[in-house]
Amino acid sequence: MRLATRHVVAVAIVAVTTLAAFACGNAPSTSAPAAPDPVREAHIHGAPPPPPAPLRDGERFLEVGLTQAFKPSPPSGGTDEYRCFLIDPKLTERSFITGTQFLPQNLEIVHHAILYSVKPSEVAHAQQVDDASPGDGWQCFGGTGLNTSFLNSGDTYLGGWAPGGKETLVGGIAGYPVDPGTQVVLQVHYNLLSTSGKPGPTDQSSMRLRLMPGTADVTPLEALRIIAPIELPCTASESGPLCDRTKAVEDLVARTGPGARTMVNQLNQFCNKGNPPVGGVTQHCDVPVREAALVYSVAPHMHLLGRSISVELNPGKPDARMLLDQKAFNFDDQTQQPLAQPVRLNPGDVLRVTCTHDASLRAQLPELKVLQPRYVVWGDGTSDEMCLATLITTPKV
Repeated sequence: MRLATRHVVAVAIVAVTTLAAFACGNAPSTSAPAAPDPVREAHIHGAPPPPPAPLRDGERFLEVGLTQAFKPSPPSGGTDEYRCFLIDPKLTERSFITGTQFLPQNLEIVHHAILYSVKPSEVAHAQQVDDASPGDGWQCFGGTGLNTSFLNSGDTYLGGWAPGGKETLVGGIAGYPVDPGTQVVLQVHYNLLSTSGKPGPTDQSSMRLRLMPGTADVTPLEALRIIAPIELPCTASESGPLCDRTKAVEDLVARTGPGARTMVNQLNQFCNKGNPPVGGVTQHCDVPVREAALVYSVAPHMHLLGRSISVELNPGKPDARMLLDQKAFNFDDQTQQPLAQPVRLNPGDVLRVTCTHDASLRAQLPELKVLQPRYVVWGDGTSDEMCLATLITTPKV
């Protein structure tokens, strides 16, 4: 069902630089992951969101989001549903989004939220996905499921919220340039563990945006997304037909569509230079920088098997610098991690994203226990994985 805009409703938008501008290099690792951390069996719910900072000169607030209550319905008798909602903020002129704040309505079941923009040219495709699914929005995991190809992503990660999250503001007056007609996908993770035995909890969350006119003197922000392949074999104690990589990829295609095979193949072509993929718990991708930029913050993204993630500038060189180093990745908090000071990127620099995954978590996590062991590659599903970092940057250096 289509979601319309109201005076108090949810959104966030941004322009992104795609990997079409880059070439990649990857070196897999077969080293063992660190000893498992305690596995989360339940979710911690936070307090109501704090009030926003005062408006600055020229800013205004706009709230957008769910126009009616949504009742989560986890698949296969589980306790988690990832639901994507397509939202039209009805922007009629070029603007800047200078801040966002997700406003959870039902803190008992809203676990976290992630926002993605949808370019005007991709709105029709998003609408088709929405219309094809009964009820409000569609089920999704790890992303929107709207990506049309590896080089032409139909959606862009903007930011997110987890319990304790506050309003997102970048130092100074900076924001995302937004064209008229851009829409938003709001992905909400609903968890019903704490509502056992209670009938049909619902949610009607929203998000507050700060907007400034497109003619304002605002430092433009862009989201630079860098990704690496996933080539995670089954553990030594696991077995089954899907532990074979070829069969696992076929299963992925059957579950999520032929675009999944394209994504896996193109990742290998870019990051492994077309060499046969080598399975291992750790993979990375080197991304040459083409244009000068300043980096303000970095957001990590993996799925439930993620253990650690890092982003390094110019690895192995005297001026190497770690921009993100999460040795204990927290799936429940994938918000932007601000840098102490903006870091300059220069043409010829290299960004490396590195991820370690742990297939042994499959035997511990309630969401994965019921699934067959499998060789894991890049994909949107619960049993698939990602290795992705989003850098919030500006070309104004």
